[in-house]
Amino acid sequence: MAEIAVETSTPATPTPLHSTAYTFTSESVSEGHPDKVCDYIADSILDAYLAEDRHSRVACEVLCKENTVVLGGEITSAGRVDHEAIAREAIREIGYTDRAAAFNADDVRVVQIISRQSPDIARGVDADKSLDREQGAGDQGIMFGYATNETSELMPLPIQLAHQLTQGLADDRRTGKYPWMWPDAKSQVSVLYAGNRPLSVTDVLVSTQHSPEVKREDIVAYVRETLAPRVLGQWFHPDIAFAVNPTGSFVHGGPSADCGVTGRKIIADTYGGAAHHGGGAFSGKDPSKVDRSAAYFCRYVARQIVKAGLATRAEIQVAYAIGVARPTSVKVDTFGTGKNGEAAEFVREFDFRPAAMIERLNLLRPIYRQTTNYGHFGKKSLTWESS
Repeated sequence: MAEIAVETSTPATPTPLHSTAYTFTSESVSEGHPDKVCDYIADSILDAYLAEDRHSRVACEVLCKENTVVLGGEITSAGRVDHEAIAREAIREIGYTDRAAAFNADDVRVVQIISRQSPDIARGVDADKSLDREQGAGDQGIMFGYATNETSELMPLPIQLAHQLTQGLADDRRTGKYPWMWPDAKSQVSVLYAGNRPLSVTDVLVSTQHSPEVKREDIVAYVRETLAPRVLGQWFHPDIAFAVNPTGSFVHGGPSADCGVTGRKIIADTYGGAAHHGGGAFSGKDPSKVDRSAAYFCRYVARQIVKAGLATRAEIQVAYAIGVARPTSVKVDTFGTGKNGEAAEFVREFDFRPAAMIERLNLLRPIYRQTTNYGHFGKKSLTWESS
């Protein structure tokens, strides 16, 4: 493989990005959030196609509002998939089964506006059709990957804790112990840092949809006394400022109340704002779309830099032209926490061509439903996180 030019960023005096105390906040949303409902339907359809044809080309977009689900996009596959049945089952798994609500698995109306992938895109992506006989990038664009040693998952602490809160809500809801708890929810966690090291959690915000009869003080007590101590673990302390359902009521939620669309929670999907984002969404896209596969691969490479002890924080940026296999640029930044030159040499060993990334991470499998909720990173079951 030809050498990749790796651009580096080295401050004149290597110091942390923040050398004084500051507070950083990240948010998470539950699987019942309207946008996440759409992401989960899209990834469920993607997985169904990959289970039948690993070379399926899927770009599935979803919109949910009241009693209607709109499926749109472009799909080319040898597989045959019942989109409507998959959408209903995904909604059922999330927990929208109350037929008294406008949005429920049995009664939603499913509208389908799906065509085949454009042949102009296919000729650039398919190796046997592309000009250089290599699998090209499915689109132009920039992607980022990030890793930090502030948690065992090599993820920023605020987004990791925010995800643990919303997932904890979902886990508790499914036990049946809290029948007042409904699927839609959000969380937000603020962490005090000094010299880029997390010191303590300062604020926690939890908003959870609920049945009309539950008292707000009971929800507050559950969050403060049960949920937060369990999921925050060592980061829980009695001086955290809690805000729980701060409007006073959250009965009306989910797609029955708010419109959901795929790809609107890209910051919660990645690093909670602690790192750059190229703008591309993940859910509903097969790995030929570098929006997804390259973002996963950049995360994989950033993790390797931190694991190798070359830096305590690392960010990778990669850029592509549609239909071209080799990236137009690759950049590594260690934010003054390591030697960028050594990190750059390390990154040269990784192959950022789409086919190579897909093979290395074993991406042509129906694995994407497990990525949809509570972050695409930090889960040990995923190949870009497990090595």
